[in-house]
Amino acid sequence: MSTPTNPVPGGPRHVAIIMDGNGRWATQRGRPRLFGHHAGAKRVREVVESCPEFGVEYLTIFAFSTENWKRTQVEIAGLMSLFRRYISKETRSLSEFGVRVRFIGDRVRLDKKLTRLMSELEEATSCNTRVHLTIALNYGGRDEVARATHRLAQDVASGKLDPDSVDEETLPKYLDTYVLPDPDLVIRTSGEARISNFLLWQSAYAEYEFIDTLWPDFSREEFGRLCAAYGGRDRRFGAAIG
Repeated sequence: MSTPTNPVPGGPRHVAIIMDGNGRWATQRGRPRLFGHHAGAKRVREVVESCPEFGVEYLTIFAFSTENWKRTQVEIAGLMSLFRRYISKETRSLSEFGVRVRFIGDRVRLDKKLTRLMSELEEATSCNTRVHLTIALNYGGRDEVARATHRLAQDVASGKLDPDSVDEETLPKYLDTYVLPDPDLVIRTSGEARISNFLLWQSAYAEYEFIDTLWPDFSREEFGRLCAAYGGRDRRFGAAIG
């Protein structure tokens, strides 16, 4: 485990990552796609451990989207097995490093063993504060907003919420990320320049970095470089140039 050394001045407090390119990385090596997913899971640990070094308090990673169910049953089954194994294997090290883990997304479609492990990991790390790791699993931005709107509508219908009081500050309280700050920086690996239905509401004013590196090749050094580049940006949030 790494030790915090030199936080990036003005760096991002919350980084979100679309971890793309596992399958391509494996194919380039003549291996099955699941080989790439296993390599990508190992990369997660390195990035999590480097967060304190760069002053990143919150890290959100896109592990499995609501659209990923369109993949082959073999790949889906392999990914679900990988998630279960990752949680079982990493619970102790995550807790010892001071990582608090949360999961966002719709758990209804996930198998009961996986959701039990997810809940146990959340509970086991609930008192940690060094790094807040959020894993988006069976997550989609539109699905999240739809579920949040449904809950909001139920509260209006039951009289718990005055419809005249609903504004842009209301909906975030119903989102999966309601306890998290909005991301400052969103990184997508593998050369694709799209956001793929990830944190649509929360990323309204995030800075984006689309990089060519495939996720299993993403390094601590590149992560640090991107955090440092963020620190040099002029973020005006819609205000006029000075």
